[in-house]
Amino acid sequence: MAAETTATKTLEATLAPPTAHKEQRLQRTVATYRRALDDAFESGADTQTAVNDVVTGYNLTSYAKDALKNYVPQLRRTYNASELEDDHPVRFTNRGFRIDHSEEREHEFCWRVPQAGRGNAFWIPLRINPAQRELWEDLFTDDATVGEFRLQEHRKNWVLHVTVEYDVAEPEEPDDPTPIGFDIGESKLLTGCACRDDTPTQPMMFDGGRARHLRKEMFTTLRRLQERDADWRINERFDHYQNALTDIVEKASRQAVEYARSFESPVIVLEDLSEIREHLDYGKWMNRRLHNWAFARLTGRIEDKALDAGIPVRFVNPSYTSQTCHACGNLGRRSAQAEFRCTNSECWVTEYQADINAAANIAGRLNPWGESVRWKPERDDTPQDGSTCDSALGHREMSRNSRQTTLSEYGSGTPDDEASLVGSPAL
Repeated sequence: MAAETTATKTLEATLAPPTAHKEQRLQRTVATYRRALDDAFESGADTQTAVNDVVTGYNLTSYAKDALKNYVPQLRRTYNASELEDDHPVRFTNRGFRIDHSEEREHEFCWRVPQAGRGNAFWIPLRINPAQRELWEDLFTDDATVGEFRLQEHRKNWVLHVTVEYDVAEPEEPDDPTPIGFDIGESKLLTGCACRDDTPTQPMMFDGGRARHLRKEMFTTLRRLQERDADWRINERFDHYQNALTDIVEKASRQAVEYARSFESPVIVLEDLSEIREHLDYGKWMNRRLHNWAFARLTGRIEDKALDAGIPVRFVNPSYTSQTCHACGNLGRRSAQAEFRCTNSECWVTEYQADINAAANIAGRLNPWGESVRWKPERDDTPQDGSTCDSALGHREMSRNSRQTTLSEYGSGTPDDEASLVGSPAL
């Protein structure tokens, strides 16, 4: 029997335009919640009991107060927050979640909006994402478990986000896997490379020019608006950039999984980038906002889509993947963004596309005990969970055929091409 794992997804629905009375009640709920959040945070409360003492007097449902008791200590302990943004959604614990479904209505799903006081809750129709319909229907069975849910006003619409957990079969690693390594970077947002018989095969690239341009533009624009104290404009533009970046992440992750599925017995191999945000420094204010997306977000979406597609995902140590020659294992030079040079005079690799070289190294770390990975300090294959493992000492035979990828072969293509598949049957 295949092992099961728990997958988490966030369902999104837009509330149907409320009546004037319901609109006022929604706005009053948001305003009261944010005052309670501000007071609890500014009081320095870092325990549930301390937060409870602050929020008890507010006219909020117990589901919102309980969510605050969990969230405020988390802000301080987990996120080390020193200030609050002013657009926090209203959070509710899962005890308060109620929905109704009828195919006879124009909007089949309706949500019961929690309100303080007995009998004050009201129902409002939902416009669900059609792609998530099956998951919404699972909420009426035992196939999914509701977690926290959140209400937020987004421009002129009200949006409901519901976190759900459901059991899925954990993909098993095949006996003869095809490792698919993915390198996440700046110039090329995502580079994938499959390895068969230790040979890089049919690489793919997703250009990062658009994402890089958006991040720079976002940084410049929001910094100028901050200097002008245009808070309302900052939130509007930040939402614009976040939506654009989210679209890029979704496209890149979807293409990555489609690429992996084109090979027999694929296993996706990713770098453990859990600490990468610690090395980004765009200033305190901008870091807080940039950290909401970036590398970990793309990694997470690839993992989610791979789970849905039944493809196993494994994480490896990222050390030196961009500086090590995938063919001989020696450290080389990356003198240019797209150029890797091997310094080993006995290796057939002289010049190689740097991102493909890195992706091939990542794929090669799937099995640290195999002969394809020579033991070197830079080849530390510590699993994502932090436990250590031994690498077998093995000799790697030199390739008999000098199959090489030149820079010019992957240097073509326009920067505006958001996604492009490039490669040949074998490198």
